[in-house]
Amino acid sequence: MADVIPVLDLAPLLADEAGAQERLGAELRRAFTEVGFYFVRNHGVPDALVEAAFAAARRFHDQPLDAKLAMPFNEHNIGYLPMRGATTRLNSLGTVYKPNANEAVFFKRERPADHPDVVAGRRFRGMNQWPKDLPGFRELVLDYARAMEGLGLRLAPLYAVALGLAPDFFADKFREPMFTLRMTHYPQQDPVGGEEEWGLAPHSDTSFMTILAQNRVPGLSLRLPDGTWVDAPAPEGAFLVNGGMMLRRWSNERFLATPHRVTNRSGQERYAIPFFLDADYDARIAPLPTCVDAEHPAKYPPFTYLDFMTEYTSANYAERQRAQQEVQLQGA
Repeated sequence: MADVIPVLDLAPLLADEAGAQERLGAELRRAFTEVGFYFVRNHGVPDALVEAAFAAARRFHDQPLDAKLAMPFNEHNIGYLPMRGATTRLNSLGTVYKPNANEAVFFKRERPADHPDVVAGRRFRGMNQWPKDLPGFRELVLDYARAMEGLGLRLAPLYAVALGLAPDFFADKFREPMFTLRMTHYPQQDPVGGEEEWGLAPHSDTSFMTILAQNRVPGLSLRLPDGTWVDAPAPEGAFLVNGGMMLRRWSNERFLATPHRVTNRSGQERYAIPFFLDADYDARIAPLPTCVDAEHPAKYPPFTYLDFMTEYTSANYAERQRAQQEVQLQGA
């Protein structure tokens, strides 16, 4: 399996070597037309920062439940989502599974209370929530998010080249990209449990780009285009990157949004820290000109981040949000 997923070595790109963008763009094109995932190594993100982010995820989830519930998952997709708080519906493989056997906390770009979008109540542009008794946690999360955003922006020109566009094509669409850092805890599942319950049910991501730090505890598997499910390897020091439905729609389905799933039957507690990078909040996203022609007409109307994430959230988190509204009404 290790040789199925392409590996992009970013050292030539970071060294600004001639022809690096073109070579890596061609490798990325193959990754997204044949597999839907790729690894990046020599990416410039310190290993110590990655290890600290994993430790921070463990610290958060080791808190008492009441401390986590004090940061409730809200309409901005920010905060703590308790165990089995979401069910995979949209972007699933056509089956509605049991609620996912994980707990997670979500963070977005840090915004102060007087930020115009916070004041206006623009959805998905709210303030982060932070735990009260975890010194250094906020600073570490923000440092990691900055590093992941920087990596994503370094990769974006390769996507443009892979799609036959100028390297700077996406620059004005990612001036202040939307992003989400999810810190997930997958408790140990019954090693003989059936396939009715997943740590995270089979699905495709919503994102333009998902960057996943490699996990020493196994559990992630992905479905190749031929329908075969394979366990994802975890080469040390690399990030696993995949595209989601935003990239798939933007490329008029030229690029894959490969389904994947998580099951933790390792006998250990498993933590994951995926980072989801998307276009600017107001960017108009329409099938790319190099992906549309007489034989491949545009399959999607233009949309924005708000349009797409509203649809996704309504499908996958509706039950949780209804429950929160009921609690709020009971407390009124």
